[in-house]
Amino acid sequence: MRSPFHRALGAARPPDHGWARAWLVAGAVLGLSTVAMGAVSAHLPERMLAPGGREMLRSAVQMQGWHVPALLACGLLAERRGGMLLRAAGLAFLLGIACFCAGVYALGFDGGASWARVVGHAAPFGGSVLMGGWLLLAAACLARGACDRA
Repeated sequence: MRSPFHRALGAARPPDHGWARAWLVAGAVLGLSTVAMGAVSAHLPERMLAPGGREMLRSAVQMQGWHVPALLACGLLAERRGGMLLRAAGLAFLLGIACFCAGVYALGFDGGASWARVVGHAAPFGGSVLMGGWLLLAAACLARGACDRA
């Protein structure tokens, strides 16, 4: 019988194909939206943006682009082995991208509107969740057998 510690780390878990597919599809869709938002941030006229909005949009696109590969890595690792830490990492990357980027996109498009300020308050939470995602991914890889060759 495995100890609660080993169960928490997800040691010797079988592949988790359902979560793997979810992370890979989400990563692909977010990759597409990264390219689309990059095009919007580069070509939208200044009059359609908040003051300093183009820089904010570029920052959001950059953060989204850095975290899409992490979500894809969660999917690829889940194809080889499952585990709670890997699922938590994928969820953290997905939630963090959604909160951080949505907040910064909202402020970049319409920073003065009350709805944009409300959504913009999600950005610091999203950034913290993204950092947690990296820690969870590291912990999942440190778990026995996580990143060993199949």
